[in-house]
Amino acid sequence: MRAIHFKHLRVAVILAALVGSLLNAPSAQALFLKIPGTQWGHIYAGTNPVTTTTPRPKSAVGVAKSTFNVTYNNFPDWAKKEVQAAVDIWSANFASSVPVSIDASWGRSSSWGVLGSARPVNFFSSFAGAPDQSLWYTSALANALAGKDLDRANPDVIIQVNSNGGWNTRGDGMPSQREYDLRSVFLHEIAHGIGFLSNDAYDANFGVASLDQPTPYDAYAQTIDGQRLADLPTPSRELAQALTAPLFWSGANAIKANGGVKPKLYTPSSYIPGSSTSHLDEATFSKSGLDSVMTPNLDPGEIFTEPGPLLLAMIEDMRSKPPAGIATGLPLVPRNVQAFTADSSALITFDPPVNLRTAQVSEYLIKNLKTGVEKSALSSPVVVSGLKNGISYTFSIVAKNTLGLSEAVTTKVTIPQAGWKSTVLDSAADGKSVASATFNGKPAIAYTDTKSGDLKLATFDGKVWKKVTVDGAGGASGRTSHVINSPVSLCVNGSGTKQLLHIFYSDATDKDLRYATYNGKSFAFEVVDGDGPVINNYEDLNRVRTSSDVSVTNACVAMVNGVQVFYRDESQGILLGAVKTATNPWVYELVDGDRKTDGRSTGDVAFHLKATSDGTKTYVVYDSVVTLNQKKEITSGAVRIAIRVGSDATAWSYQSFDISTDDASIFGYDVAISKVNGDLMIAWLATSMTSFPKPDQIRWAMLSAPMAISKSTTENFGTPGAYLSIDGKTIIFNCQERLCALDTSKAAVGQSAIRLVRSGQGAEPTQSAWVTVNKVKYLLATVSSKLALLKP
Repeated sequence: MRAIHFKHLRVAVILAALVGSLLNAPSAQALFLKIPGTQWGHIYAGTNPVTTTTPRPKSAVGVAKSTFNVTYNNFPDWAKKEVQAAVDIWSANFASSVPVSIDASWGRSSSWGVLGSARPVNFFSSFAGAPDQSLWYTSALANALAGKDLDRANPDVIIQVNSNGGWNTRGDGMPSQREYDLRSVFLHEIAHGIGFLSNDAYDANFGVASLDQPTPYDAYAQTIDGQRLADLPTPSRELAQALTAPLFWSGANAIKANGGVKPKLYTPSSYIPGSSTSHLDEATFSKSGLDSVMTPNLDPGEIFTEPGPLLLAMIEDMRSKPPAGIATGLPLVPRNVQAFTADSSALITFDPPVNLRTAQVSEYLIKNLKTGVEKSALSSPVVVSGLKNGISYTFSIVAKNTLGLSEAVTTKVTIPQAGWKSTVLDSAADGKSVASATFNGKPAIAYTDTKSGDLKLATFDGKVWKKVTVDGAGGASGRTSHVINSPVSLCVNGSGTKQLLHIFYSDATDKDLRYATYNGKSFAFEVVDGDGPVINNYEDLNRVRTSSDVSVTNACVAMVNGVQVFYRDESQGILLGAVKTATNPWVYELVDGDRKTDGRSTGDVAFHLKATSDGTKTYVVYDSVVTLNQKKEITSGAVRIAIRVGSDATAWSYQSFDISTDDASIFGYDVAISKVNGDLMIAWLATSMTSFPKPDQIRWAMLSAPMAISKSTTENFGTPGAYLSIDGKTIIFNCQERLCALDTSKAAVGQSAIRLVRSGQGAEPTQSAWVTVNKVKYLLATVSSKLALLKP
């Protein structure tokens, strides 16, 4: 992938809260909220020239803790070098496993005196890993805390620089008394973009302010009497008065870095948009050396060399839950209290009381009503261990603050049950993405390793598993050193013991679709798509290589004389295909998502994707987002299947599964397909009106009878989520970030048809695959961050 992305206008900005969390990210139970960033943080041109500028040290900036990628718009070359220098400094000081993307523009400022401005593209709340579920975290900080990109479709930070800033263009780090230092401006603005920013809004005409979505910055900002900015009434005059009165930072790390004193924030008596609140106090810190970076002004001749200990301490504070504020009343009851089946334990989940901000809940008390044992917790979920499998339990939950307790809420009955037994296959790899096949008569497994970023292959010789690194570690012959973190698909052709194994995967940097073949002795590598010179527009009938992001999903089908692979074009929301026969070059096609004629769809398709073949026909099943409401929430989704004989791009026929009813209204979230006695079983997830936007049921049907849809709810085990895998009888699904198995032959008995596979919750939803070893069928999945084989 080499080009800037664009989307269908008909589904513009589709990766909002719902798509980002339910379709593009793997799990519905990890649902998060998302709002656009609208508040800017500025740095103004100061008017007090610095007479003596100390040259910057030329030593190395340190070991990178993160990666920053910058898209430049109209920047001169000298300015790009200054920006990159600032980016390198932040890379060594901001820890994140997710690259931070910055969209930077160079142009005239519409605001007098502004050197630079920055804002986060989005704020996220209620995501897995958020220290405080009630606060809104910037894109970059949320990604760092979640350990994954919550919105792959958009940059994280937007920075605008005034091209008429009177810059030092020499790149010597020695601006004159009439020049401003661009590197310093970017050190400052990147801090705003990653989280040093209040989300307040001030109306000078009416003298009121609002803070509807407080950030962790707002939760650490306190009035002189200890009230948190995030807890003040909104909109109100009280909040407006607080924004123009002294405010102080309450985070422990910053207080320590400031010599035991709460750092004072910049709150002039006349509110200045983009400057007030979101800076350190000018009078206190402008002459403080390293800690002057986040003061509101940059003087001519002044330079910043690094973020400084105080700024870094404040960023570190925002990675933790802020201390509770002053309670103004008793907490109301915890909401949506649930007790889910677990192994020798119960998984308790709940939402905070509706008066969370004013009640300032300090902890929750969970009581086992059978034993009387009580456990405290700061947030949901809570695992209550030490229970006996097969015995019924109920629990009560209360919220507590400094004034007392809420009323208790009692859960429904839950009965713990044993999970499946597991055997570790690779203790050094977690197998975040897995795929299996039978190769030369033996099981073969391809899987990714999050720690190393490598793609591995394990083959069974009848006695032991032999493991090799396929790609991700660099090397010759088309290998890459980029991290491999995409879905993996496997397919096999050939006969006897002279088969060829086809492996498709993507890298995290170029986001290309990569291809490896293995003949049992050696590998061959090439890039299938994503490395084209430009995006191949969906309206273009001439299908060629594209520069789109093609790393989201892929699925392959082997033919007698070649291979087919299908994959999502993330840049345009369409389903692409590529066919290779013998030694011929790849032939590209657009499968769906481009038009409403010929049975096709204009939905945003293939967030999830599976494919198979019966030897004659190719079947590709995928999900589709059809419509959104004004909040960009999915209001209509579909599960579709494309079928053809051979590999002719014009031979596809299409059909959709399921229609909206009172029982289910949105379909997708994930898909699975399996061959069963000459037929095909297809499974997917759905949401009802009562559970929207989370799915609450698993649905499946045979291709020969697509309207005979079976379903199962999962209320005893938690919210169902991707990823799905089926073997023709059992559907494996994520259940409240664990693994569960649904026996479709026993669906009539309801919840008793579901068994717990893995009780421990994972940080990421788990992919799984079926594999047969010595005539015994196993489930391949992650257990305690290790790739394992499981069976009942």
